[in-house]
Amino acid sequence: MNTESLKLMLKSLHLSSFQEHYQSFARQAESGEWSFEQYLKMLTEQEVQDRDERRITRLFKRSCLPKGKSMETLDQKLLPIKVRRQVSALCDGGFVDRAENVLVFGLPGRGKTHLVAAVARELILNNSQPVFFINTRKLVERLLIAKQNLELEKELKKLDKFACIILDDIGYVQQSREEMEVLFAFLSERYERRSIMITSNLVFSEWDKIFKDAMTTAAAIDRLVHHSVILELNNKSYRASYAKQKLKN
Repeated sequence: MNTESLKLMLKSLHLSSFQEHYQSFARQAESGEWSFEQYLKMLTEQEVQDRDERRITRLFKRSCLPKGKSMETLDQKLLPIKVRRQVSALCDGGFVDRAENVLVFGLPGRGKTHLVAAVARELILNNSQPVFFINTRKLVERLLIAKQNLELEKELKKLDKFACIILDDIGYVQQSREEMEVLFAFLSERYERRSIMITSNLVFSEWDKIFKDAMTTAAAIDRLVHHSVILELNNKSYRASYAKQKLKN
C-alpha cells in the first residue's frame, strides 16, 4: 500500500490526527522500539486529544460568550459568602444535567454577567456542554422575527440544541405584548427539559414590568423557580471597586 492511498483512507474515516502524525510517530516507534500496540495507542490518544480540542473550540465559537469573563478574571472575594460557596458546584455542571435554572439578582455593576459567563465557560471546559449567551432584548428580537416568518417553532428547536442558555439582563422593560409572549414561549419550551441562567436587576415583585399581567408573571416565575438555584449579589459594585483600584495604581 502506498502512502497516498493510506492518507486517502484515513481521510475518508475522518482520522485527521492519524493522517497528520502516523509517519512521525512511526519514526519515534522505530527509534524507541515501541510495540505495535504502543504505536497504535499513541496515535489513538493523539486523535482523541485533538478531537476534544476541536470540539471545545467549536463550542466556544457557538457560545457567543463575552471575552475576558472567566473564573480567572472573576474576583470571588467580592462575591457574597453564600454565593462563593455555590460557585464550585455550579461549575461542575450538575444543575444542567438536572435541567435546573440559575437565577442571579443584583444591582448594576455587581458582577452578575461576569459570574454566569464564567460558569458557562467552565461548563464547556469541564463537561463539553453546549451553551449559548445572549442578551434578552436580542433574543426577543430574534424570536419576534421568527414568529413573523411563521418559524417560531423552528427557532425554538434550534435553541433547544443548547443544554444551557444564558439570558442576560431579563430586567429590561418590554415594549409590547408580542415581546412578552415570545419570551414566555421560550421559557415554557425549556421548562423541566433544559437549563437557563438568567441575570436580572429586577426582583420578582417587579417582574410585572416584563410580563405585563399578573397571571403571566406568576406563571413565568413559577416555571423558573420550580427547579432553580437563586443567587443574590448584594455585594459592593465590581465597577466601583475596579475604578478605585485603578486610581490607586
